[in-house]
Amino acid sequence: MDANQRVINRLERLYSLYGAGDFVDSVVSIGGHAYRQDIRQAAYRFINTHLKDDPRVVSDSEVDLVMGSGSNRKHPISPERLRVFPEDSDIPKDEMNTTIDRHFVPLVQVELPKKGEYEVWKASILAELHRVAFRYFPERIPPARRLRHDEREGIWLESESGIEVCLRRATEIKSAKKTQRIVMIVRNPDISESFSDLVDTVCEPTDSVYVCAPRGVEETRWTRKNPPNYVERSHVLLGRTVDTGRVWDVVAAARYLRDEHDEDIPIYVCGEGPAAVLAAYAALWEMGIAGVIAVNPPLSHMDARAPQFLNVLRICDIPDVFGMLAPRALAIHGCGGDVLRKVAQIYSSAGASSRLTCKLE
Repeated sequence: MDANQRVINRLERLYSLYGAGDFVDSVVSIGGHAYRQDIRQAAYRFINTHLKDDPRVVSDSEVDLVMGSGSNRKHPISPERLRVFPEDSDIPKDEMNTTIDRHFVPLVQVELPKKGEYEVWKASILAELHRVAFRYFPERIPPARRLRHDEREGIWLESESGIEVCLRRATEIKSAKKTQRIVMIVRNPDISESFSDLVDTVCEPTDSVYVCAPRGVEETRWTRKNPPNYVERSHVLLGRTVDTGRVWDVVAAARYLRDEHDEDIPIYVCGEGPAAVLAAYAALWEMGIAGVIAVNPPLSHMDARAPQFLNVLRICDIPDVFGMLAPRALAIHGCGGDVLRKVAQIYSSAGASSRLTCKLE
């Protein structure tokens, strides 16, 4: 309400400079976000005064309201009469309303790299992706800083100032064999996947496995409401997204693990569903990540499950990101078709076909 008061005070001052102070007004009502009687009466009187030259107090604001609830709702005018197209079946088949965003700014169609030009192709996409979607990323994201170690919760890290992420060990090599890989599994905020099942699916007995909960996941999860999802919206106002921050968290946590272990042991990042895409983007910005394991990833940013990055579809889509991981190891589980064919073609152009593994579950 403080913001509303600032706006109306400035408007009233501005209008008064033109001798029209009574042409702007505001009404503050006590209660939640609702269309109450006092608000309606004030709005109707303002409209009547300036459009009908009738300043009388409005006392009949309950007329023409929808009354009752559920099957007992009564409409003064039936909803069908208020619709341009009474039934959904009447909507024109060539309507553009639901896809108009794709016409204002066309979706990018990334061509495959030509033979011998993979590195140039990749560098140009990365540069533009950094400019429009990951602008605030530095040349290299620093390792996360260890804050505390809780025996129950795990290791708490600070990835950015004021941002805490949790990292905990899921499995530990108990045999005499040496650790061959460190696999960091990225958790999703809205999917209750069992990371133990994921470990059984993609990990080897000689892997040391950690689980990373980036911002907004598990213990740091914020209250979500759709709408308005305040946290997600506030990030966009800053030229970021929550998922951009999660990519930062994954990179910072991976670099922390890199510093804590033998340099000869490769770090792999793994995710299921949306987290698989976060893992791929983290590897895209951090060359210290040796490989990515993606399980059932969404195959386009047009998929509602996919992570959100500003302007990303002006530059590339998820298959292009997977392709740009070449020549590092990439294992994709649970999907196939044209999307994986494109990834395979990009890996082939990079001379790294042997580093790509696709498994249909």
